[in-house]
Amino acid sequence: MLAGYLAHLAVERGLAANTLASYRRDLRRYLDHLGRRGRSSLAEVAEGDVVAFLAALREGDPAHRALSAGSAARAVSAVRGLHRFALREGLAGHDPAREVHPPSRRRRPPKAMGVAEIERLMAAAGPAGAPLTDRNRALLELLYGTGARISEAVGLAVADVEAGLVRLRGKGGRVRVVPLGALALDALGAYLARARPMICASGGGTAALFLNARGGRLTRQGAWEVFQSAAERAGLAGVSPHMLRHSFATHLLDGGADVRVVQELLGHASVSTTQVYTPAGADRLRAARAGFGPRAGPPTS
Repeated sequence: MLAGYLAHLAVERGLAANTLASYRRDLRRYLDHLGRRGRSSLAEVAEGDVVAFLAALREGDPAHRALSAGSAARAVSAVRGLHRFALREGLAGHDPAREVHPPSRRRRPPKAMGVAEIERLMAAAGPAGAPLTDRNRALLELLYGTGARISEAVGLAVADVEAGLVRLRGKGGRVRVVPLGALALDALGAYLARARPMICASGGGTAALFLNARGGRLTRQGAWEVFQSAAERAGLAGVSPHMLRHSFATHLLDGGADVRVVQELLGHASVSTTQVYTPAGADRLRAARAGFGPRAGPPTS
């Protein structure tokens, strides 16, 4: 039953591997909970069993720490989905989780870096000219200039950057096309023209956009170290690569960008999974990207 539901999530809903792993962990804990209450199948589960599971999540037990409201909400959402699936597949005659709602959670605004901190970080990438320094600057400018997740950035190929646009592959396989700001475009241009060919010559050759010192694809850990090294040189504490994504969104909205445009640029769930922009759509996003937020510069072409 669990395997079937997880396969459904992977194939029909396209959930990312990390999300599936979280669902698997939460649901195994739920099934263990049902077993201790003498439920051998989902058809036997009552609403009280689900309520008791939610209480156990929040209170903890000898084998598990108490979960925050957010983590408990994720687990309850997984349980609700499992029971809906069982009802739809005819494996149960009722849905005992229908009226059990996840705990409410306070939504804190993501922490963003200030514009001055962004400038210090970019300056700390080092002077232009050295191949790895040019790579580092291009990576940092792309992370901030597109709102890309670090995993999306290291997954890029050279062919994903074209005509001032970058094609990012996000969670669940969703693809979005994001226009580059002027500074990110300049940094990438310098990296592709001079630094990347020199780095690539030291390795076996790869289509990856960002390369390590041996000419292979830069890993997520390697990109993290690039950021942390620059942050340390800039004297920035308590920052992370994902904060560049938060900063990108925050600075655009602070500058007056429409929230729907920002959602498109970030690739949030409201954006079509594989939306392909028409030339007019790309021009609209270029104008919106260039018009708001610091370091945006004029529209690229």
